[in-house]
Amino acid sequence: MNQNVAIDAFGALAHDTRLSIFRLLVQRGPNGTPAMEVGRLMDLKPSTVSGHLSTLRRAGLVTTERKHREVLYAPNLGAVNGLVTFLLQDCCGGDAQACQGVTLPAA
Repeated sequence: MNQNVAIDAFGALAHDTRLSIFRLLVQRGPNGTPAMEVGRLMDLKPSTVSGHLSTLRRAGLVTTERKHREVLYAPNLGAVNGLVTFLLQDCCGGDAQACQGVTLPAA
């Protein structure tokens, strides 16, 4: 992951409602949640939910899948893993002892 992609992802998450939506999607898992259900659970108007989900999708943090008349949104856990790896790739200059307690994603 490059710095510009990371900045876009962090920018998308740097909003309280979008962060809450993303966390909800993570809790609900990889099978996806309909946008209308996200709105109901978050008590948000459909247009508000749509805008936030679009921002998360453009940042690569969520995936979409159309099922009949609804669109399911799921967290892109690979992208999240990429963000964590980006942040920690040079942790403590490679000193494993200094990085104890930090869980690094498997390479």
